[in-house]
Amino acid sequence: MEKVFVAVSGNIGVGKSTLVERLAARLDWEPVFEPQDESPYLADFYREMGVWAFHSQLFFLGRRLRQYRDFLAIPRSIIQDRCVYEDAEVFARNLFEQGLIGPRDWDTYQSIYQGVVHLIPPPDLLIYLKADLPTLRQRIEKRNRDYEKGIEPGYLETLQRLYERWIAGFRLAPVLVVPADWLNFVSDERHLDLIAEKVMEKLTGHETLDLDCP
Repeated sequence: MEKVFVAVSGNIGVGKSTLVERLAARLDWEPVFEPQDESPYLADFYREMGVWAFHSQLFFLGRRLRQYRDFLAIPRSIIQDRCVYEDAEVFARNLFEQGLIGPRDWDTYQSIYQGVVHLIPPPDLLIYLKADLPTLRQRIEKRNRDYEKGIEPGYLETLQRLYERWIAGFRLAPVLVVPADWLNFVSDERHLDLIAEKVMEKLTGHETLDLDCP
């Protein structure tokens, strides 16, 4: 197969990084992870969203666009943890709709995003990890990251609605929805095999498997 670009999307705590790591190892692809630990704004953002929302989103937008530039130098197929589209259409849009990013800053963000998004290649496949809110909260609590301890339940719920709206209208690439509530790709090799097989089917246009909940 020629070099492909696959993105893994989904709400906070759904398991994106783990799936990227495991699929990269299984398929011999290059993993590209979300730069959450590199952000100088993230901890401040979770404490005071209204103050740091615009700064945080500009950081992630700029970092994501640099990732796309770096992709060109990678000879292997790439699987990415979170994509630029969900940064803009889920996280940044949520902050704008909640009034945490003002209209002037939103216009600035959108002018930058819209100015470059059509110049970057879309993924060959978008994997959407979907889980219900109790599952997300349980996983966030289990990984025990300091900057995530202040996440309010309502914030996760709003993101969930925006993710569903975004995925319903996404047309730039084929979408594989993975029900992460019951597919345990962390410790069950059969579930990981099922996802890997479905990914390859999607990429080659030969779909036979069903990932719906039993």
